[in-house]
Amino acid sequence: MMTLRVFVAMVMLGGVGLQAQGLRAGDAIEKIQHRYAAAPPPNTVDTIKAGDPDTVVTGIVTTFLDTMDVLREAVRRGDNLIITHEPTFYNHQDDRKLFLDDPVYKEKLAFIEQHHLVVFRLHDEIHADVTDHILTGLYEALGWEKYPHPEGVGGQYFVTIPPMTLEQIARMLQEKLQMKTLRVEGDPGLMITHVAMRPGASGLEKQVLALRKPGVELLIAGEASEWETVEYVRDAVAQGRPTALILLGHEVSEEPGMERCAKELRELFPGVRVDHIVAGQPLWNPDHPPAAVKR
Repeated sequence: MMTLRVFVAMVMLGGVGLQAQGLRAGDAIEKIQHRYAAAPPPNTVDTIKAGDPDTVVTGIVTTFLDTMDVLREAVRRGDNLIITHEPTFYNHQDDRKLFLDDPVYKEKLAFIEQHHLVVFRLHDEIHADVTDHILTGLYEALGWEKYPHPEGVGGQYFVTIPPMTLEQIARMLQEKLQMKTLRVEGDPGLMITHVAMRPGASGLEKQVLALRKPGVELLIAGEASEWETVEYVRDAVAQGRPTALILLGHEVSEEPGMERCAKELRELFPGVRVDHIVAGQPLWNPDHPPAAVKR
């Protein structure tokens, strides 16, 4: 029987409705998966990375990536189900062979276990829905969701915007996405109206094919190998072609999509606290050094 003291403590944590339901992490994860896809794709990376699925959920966190700082903040808030878009253990498959005796890996895993966290990766399924929720989140963050897209398959990756120069777009992105760093390739005065959007790390083929689409002047991507798409665009610019590239960084390009995910999960779990914790850019520019690292 729940005592008054326990009840008050749970209310203060914002989890009384959730605790009363006794929602297991495994059940919550299954419900989240079905929200985005009928079934996981083959060989999916959308699996539990750490923790016990029988753990009772006290709160849910969405994030681009469950860094140490994100995990610490989740614990501070009283949340124990972590929905991360990218890998916990430094490679796409979360393969741990390289890290079994690594002190960084061991400390991170120990922290997760000590605080009874459950970490689930939501990557393949959130991209695989009819609408790519990560891409949609980026459009919404920029205020570009209202602009037209081409008809047909793949049209969501292209958008027509009011004319702006490349430099104006770069400054707008930096302001709206609150970026410390971004990288731009092309003529700053190039007038842009047709943009290809490829958040994350979509790779050379998808990035180049996006730039080849008739009328596209600019590709906005998360990241690219510097010896691949970056050099393709450099040669295109040198040939006098109206081509440009903006690399936001992987985190910046996909964090808005995971913030959108938090809003969707609040609808999926009414009465359950769902927080979005920003992972933040890992790299910084000497013009804008970060505050001292907290340990």
